[in-house]
Amino acid sequence: MLDQFISHIRTKNLLDAHKRYLLAMSGGIDSVALAWLLKKAGVSFCVAHCNFGLRGLESDGDEQFVRSLAKAHGVEVFVERFDTKAYAVSKGVSTQMAARDLRYAWFAKLVHKHRFGGVVVAHHADDQLETVLLNLMRGTGIEGIYGMAEIREQVIRPLLPFSREQLTEFMARENLTWREDSSNSQSDYKRNFIRNEVLPLMKGYDSGVGEKLKMSFERMKDTGKAFFYLYDEWKKKAVGQEGKLLYMEKSSLENVPGRSSLLYYWLRDYGFNPVQVDDMLAVMWSGEVGQQFVSTDYLVNIDREYLLLGRRQEAFAELEFAKTDVALSFEDKEYDVLILQGETALDVRKENAMLDRETMVFPLTLRKWQEGDRFRPLGMKKFKKISDFLIDLKVPIIVKNNVKVLTDAEGNVIWVVGYRVDDRFKVTSTTKKVMYFKLK
Repeated sequence: MLDQFISHIRTKNLLDAHKRYLLAMSGGIDSVALAWLLKKAGVSFCVAHCNFGLRGLESDGDEQFVRSLAKAHGVEVFVERFDTKAYAVSKGVSTQMAARDLRYAWFAKLVHKHRFGGVVVAHHADDQLETVLLNLMRGTGIEGIYGMAEIREQVIRPLLPFSREQLTEFMARENLTWREDSSNSQSDYKRNFIRNEVLPLMKGYDSGVGEKLKMSFERMKDTGKAFFYLYDEWKKKAVGQEGKLLYMEKSSLENVPGRSSLLYYWLRDYGFNPVQVDDMLAVMWSGEVGQQFVSTDYLVNIDREYLLLGRRQEAFAELEFAKTDVALSFEDKEYDVLILQGETALDVRKENAMLDRETMVFPLTLRKWQEGDRFRPLGMKKFKKISDFLIDLKVPIIVKNNVKVLTDAEGNVIWVVGYRVDDRFKVTSTTKKVMYFKLK
């Protein structure tokens, strides 16, 4: 096994002969075997041991064993004791999750302080199989079958190709001892249940099931890579952005196999789940327009041609605009504010505004529109609620929620920004000074 181990770490460039590493050691068979393999392979390392205080004298015995083993190897040992249960209660997490958080946070500090090349952990092929099965039970989808990476950030797993059986044979051949964690025999946790109950039952029907599952997962991982390649190509063509708003052409999913997965992998990072995605697709193909779906922070709006994605409510602090200001900036928009005199050609583009400066009472205020806001759209003699005005323009709800208005000191809406100026403040033949808001 030693030759295989050395060949593996060299082929994959997992460990650098010129660096020193931090070996996470519990005292169990996996980490003890890894310590001996690293030593024989000529890899420089120190040992880190966590005493989580969960098994009383047994935990203290593990600590003493690791200290003795580190001394036998002639390497420095770091030991940290944690009040794991208190941490779990304070954070509202399970004891297992608390131990994991505490362990890796401490490892990161040691790596930074002592400039280690990384943290070496003893996860092996059986751990990988358990992880993949756990992921599938949690409904993690394609990425769940990827399992643990050999290198991820500072964590290095050089034993992933080797099974627990291989490690046990190596330890017996080398006449090495280790500590047994009594909690591993209990099936209270999902991982232990898979290890102690599920896999032995499967192997009872087929002794080679472990290797066959590994092969299947490897093929599925390769299939997953193909899917994500196709997903990236689809996303480049189908998804666009305008300001802070993302949009996807509904037609990009027509007659596309696996469209539910394509849509889900786009929306999942925004807090949407598979059930919501299936409901979105049903609405899209029904022809219904205006339907909304919400996650914690985001909103999806099904429009006529697009699926629109943005934040549910963008926080916006009111801006005051003085008579002498020469620019207006908010969110991703920047306006030059020009004062024009004499005859000038009108700019009728909706993103810009030309206003009669003398008809407004300063200072002006830029804010979000509110229910009850009214104005006289350019060319009209009667007032209209802004909500009705935006509905008539068929402005999607997700966009409508974040429309801004410019008001004067008397509260008059003089411009629905990006849509229409108020007729009362328009430029006429008697206008002496034009205030021109020009989008850069």
